[in-house]
Amino acid sequence: MVNDVKKVLGVVLLSTVAGCTSDPKSGWGFTLPEGDAVRGKATFVELKCNACHTVAGVELDQTNPEEVATVALGGTKGYVVTYGELVTSIINPSHRFALGYISEEIKEGEVSKMRLYNDEMTVTQLSDLVTFLQEHYQVEIYVPTPFVPYY
Repeated sequence: MVNDVKKVLGVVLLSTVAGCTSDPKSGWGFTLPEGDAVRGKATFVELKCNACHTVAGVELDQTNPEEVATVALGGTKGYVVTYGELVTSIINPSHRFALGYISEEIKEGEVSKMRLYNDEMTVTQLSDLVTFLQEHYQVEIYVPTPFVPYY
């Protein structure tokens, strides 16, 4: 019995230690320079992101052609939209697709219809854009249903 407990504790300890080693491709420790939300809004318009996106609480001219789906950014979510998720969505839009949209409107096969900006956007523009977008997400606090005891 004691040996079984020691084996289980040993496995748990090794699993914990193994989980602490980071993958060389991990995003841990990656941070862009501090961005500026005002410049980020200007970048959003300059790169014509507003042709396909809206941002909650922000008035932007929509240059949306009729055949392009408008994907809403920002707003209230039931989870935190992280800095890393926003950066990844901008530089690798095919990594995950927006839910609630008709697939054919936002992707072709398994590739996002979003134009890649990696060869035309500066790091400063990316930092500013992420700062601008991040301030327009709010987390909706989950309120569990109160259950009363039965008597």
